[in-house]
Amino acid sequence: MYILNKEEEKDMYSINNTYYMEPILNKLNSYVEKNNISWQQAFNKIYEVLLNSKDDVKFLVNERIKRGEIKNIDQAMKSIAGNAFSNSIVYIFLKNKIQGYIKPNIFITSRKKRIKNFNKITAIQVGDQIQKPDIDLVIYNQNFDKSIKFIILSLKTSMRERAGQTYKWKLLLEIATTENPIKDKYNIFYSNSEIPYICFATVNFYNEIYQPQHRGILKFFDKSFIAKEITPKDFIEPLSNLVDFVNEKLG
Repeated sequence: MYILNKEEEKDMYSINNTYYMEPILNKLNSYVEKNNISWQQAFNKIYEVLLNSKDDVKFLVNERIKRGEIKNIDQAMKSIAGNAFSNSIVYIFLKNKIQGYIKPNIFITSRKKRIKNFNKITAIQVGDQIQKPDIDLVIYNQNFDKSIKFIILSLKTSMRERAGQTYKWKLLLEIATTENPIKDKYNIFYSNSEIPYICFATVNFYNEIYQPQHRGILKFFDKSFIAKEITPKDFIEPLSNLVDFVNEKLG
């Protein structure tokens, strides 16, 4: 069994003590304990848990509105949805690591400052401009004798959001790291020797992933995931497959 390091303990503490996460984590833990599922399979319960926790979270937000701590419930709920998705992934990831399902040298963070020179190693030069990816989480290895390997994970609660922004950066990375006339024409340059994996994950609240235009976007990523129980498709897989993917690519 893996023992979390100090930074991981801080992340777990922060998630456990974020007020709107309490009902969400209670439901996640209940799924694992009562239904006898693994923490790897818990990734596929995030959609269901977030949906079933909405009323409890809204009650907590209303209590804060009464105390004057929050002004707009709609804005608060929208912000919470995205943050709760990210927090749930980190929480389940660390639970998997504790259980030994994820290799001990693989880490997850929403705090890019933890990775040395991260802004530099993700910058693509386009002429005299810098293009950076849309990043919600970074999964990386920590082999100090080698250049860092990492996965950029863009999270969206629906496909109506900024999936396009991430896949455009992915296309720019492809241009920058292959021989082609477009790279030379626009002076596109990527200096890092280790090319990151660009992945996408969604809870798909509006059931959009099977629409042709969204399905096409998802195929551009190195891997796309959905936080539901689904049969893997050529363009998207259940989020539980993230465990095997990170172990294979970063371990």
